[in-house]
Amino acid sequence: MTSKVSRDTLYECVNATLQGSKDKKRHFRETVELQVGLKNYDPQKDKRFSGTVKLKHIPKPKMKVCVLGDQMHIDEANENDMPCMSADDLKKLNKDKKLVKKLAKKYDAFIASDALIKQIPRLLGPGLNKAGKFPTMCTHSEKLSDKVDEIKATIKFQMKKVLCLSVAIGHVHMTADELVQNIYLAMNFLVSLLKKHWQNVRSLHIKSTMGKPQQSGLLQVKRCPTMYEYYPCDAEGLGKMAGAKR
Repeated sequence: MTSKVSRDTLYECVNATLQGSKDKKRHFRETVELQVGLKNYDPQKDKRFSGTVKLKHIPKPKMKVCVLGDQMHIDEANENDMPCMSADDLKKLNKDKKLVKKLAKKYDAFIASDALIKQIPRLLGPGLNKAGKFPTMCTHSEKLSDKVDEIKATIKFQMKKVLCLSVAIGHVHMTADELVQNIYLAMNFLVSLLKKHWQNVRSLHIKSTMGKPQQSGLLQVKRCPTMYEYYPCDAEGLGKMAGAKR
């Protein structure tokens, strides 16, 4: 799908975000988010979409992934210094809701051996599923390190009750080119999920964790008879989007 976002404007926004982070360095690596405002959607009536897409560059390299594996995967995980748990380790939790909840909170995602994944509900109950962290299956024909990188590179768009979405598309130690590539992949995938595609996009902007929203990165979508045009939003438009997120 062809992107309707100006390449020059996008680079302007990304460079401003990166420069802002350099001007005021933090003691941690700031995440860069793509924030999208939607229009002509009724969360109460319209079908709520959900979808995942793998980005070209890993947006959250420090994401914690735990391997729930059979002996072969446990050995491979230990060789690569990956956190892991065997079926016996899971049995020790005894389906205790508090312990399973603590496990789900400790890690961002889980990988399970194909031989073990069907046993997860029986061993742990519905805890991981309720936390939205049910394991991704891994076979012995796949490298665990590749599977972990795939999970770290995958982002999820999910329509909830408000017309505003926010997703991590990178961090401030990435180059402008890497961020732009991720943004185009993320944006075009999201648009493919929308019922009227670009006509459902009200606004876009990019923001680092502690940085100020860049006005050049917040684009207003305007419908014209023969084309789409994108204009920088004013302060009022930015305020409206911030309000929608709250």
